[in-house]
Amino acid sequence: MLVSAVAAVFGAVTFAVAAAGGVKGSAAETSAAYFTAWRAGNVDAMAGLVHEPPGDFRARHLSMSAQLGVESLELRPGTIKATGDETAEVPFSGSRTLETFGAWPFDSTLRLAVRNRQWKVLWTPETLHPLLKDGGTVEVVDFDGPPVELLTREGHKIPNNGYAESILARLRPELDEDNAGWALVAKAPGRPEQRVMTAAPKPDVERTTLSSSVQAAAARSLDGVEDSAIVVLRPATGEVLAVADRLEENYSAFHDLFPPGSTFKMITAAALMKAGLEPAAQVPCPATYSFPERRAFTNDGGADRGLVSFTDAFAYSCNTTFVEQALTRLQREDLRETAHEWGFGRPMRTGAQGVCGTIEDPADADWFGSNAIGQGTVVASPLCMAAIAAAVQDGTWRSPRLLSDKQVRRIDGEPSPPVELDQGVVAKLREMMRAVVEHGTASGGGLPDGVSGKTGTAEVEGRRSHGWFVGYRDDLAFCVFVRHGGSGGSAAVPIATRFLKGL
Repeated sequence: MLVSAVAAVFGAVTFAVAAAGGVKGSAAETSAAYFTAWRAGNVDAMAGLVHEPPGDFRARHLSMSAQLGVESLELRPGTIKATGDETAEVPFSGSRTLETFGAWPFDSTLRLAVRNRQWKVLWTPETLHPLLKDGGTVEVVDFDGPPVELLTREGHKIPNNGYAESILARLRPELDEDNAGWALVAKAPGRPEQRVMTAAPKPDVERTTLSSSVQAAAARSLDGVEDSAIVVLRPATGEVLAVADRLEENYSAFHDLFPPGSTFKMITAAALMKAGLEPAAQVPCPATYSFPERRAFTNDGGADRGLVSFTDAFAYSCNTTFVEQALTRLQREDLRETAHEWGFGRPMRTGAQGVCGTIEDPADADWFGSNAIGQGTVVASPLCMAAIAAAVQDGTWRSPRLLSDKQVRRIDGEPSPPVELDQGVVAKLREMMRAVVEHGTASGGGLPDGVSGKTGTAEVEGRRSHGWFVGYRDDLAFCVFVRHGGSGGSAAVPIATRFLKGL
């Protein structure tokens, strides 16, 4: 019907084929055939109807459809009209459905003329689309969408003054990758760039595992304490409930390693108990101990406690006890294997990545003794030590995470699987960590009831010691770290006290 209707109108303006002096076909027939081939995507048939089609005629049509993601094309020809004895034109409207943007309507004109005694299409780029006139181009480009907004687990904004930004900043680039926008952009020489259509993403929000109340308490606990950090986990799930990181010189509580000092005695104690040493066993805690012809190890302040239970040696953090027992009861690889069981050497796939700790087999007895008290070759992150405290509370070591399981897998890859620990050893460690708070090195810090933990003072050559305190209360496990802050009891325990009382 389209062909006959167009032909009738054309005849009405005295443009009959017979009067054309033997011209083959008609403008109406040629235009109808061209539109039919165009709808079908038959570029070769279209080219056969065009007078002297350019060499890139086929490529222009195919590349435009491919590059713009054209899913379908509608063409609606208007009324054909004569513009001269042997020229005519057909105004038409069309609409391309683009994969990214949806319907993209346009208006153009199909021009025809008699060439070599037959009606032909006079094709120019603007026939394909008006924006292609005078060397114009149309392309799809991406642009940055609004940055992802990170929220607490409850859906609240994370305060800018909560000391979590250094860790959260590592999340944003990965999450922002999913939030790009797209624009259909027209360019032409001498004309400003024009955004024809846009597919702008909605502002993206992502809930972290951070708890509003726990994060606030953690941040307040560090107020006024420079070069410090606190990491809080939920032992049953590994979720990071809070991270307040005020470490200086670009150090990170998730990504940097420090000697853990006596907090590592949790690992050494676990190895010794696996080797048969019981918490009630009586062990010596002299002021100084040295393996034959080796360096001397001393207790903090030169304390000599005589014969004590292994639990009390842990509670009082007797360096000499742990060095002697490790050197006489353990093989050199025992510490490394136990540390690995408790997370050392495992990737910490939090969503913002992270590292746990490393320990090397010692070269001699001096290094072995140093490793046993968290010095020597032993280094760990505050995140790692929080995970170890969480493992004591729960009985299972879990890799911490800041995002949902699904997002962590997408960003960081498959996390390390949970490791169920020796439940007998775990139960004994709980009693020993309770003794630290009840009458040991953390007993004078004003900690609330129900806290179990372990202090640590890590020596740093030429600098003041690092202060550590790790522990748990109910379903919260934590690590406090004060870089070059002094002893764990004086520097880290007060922060833990402020944190727990501020919940």
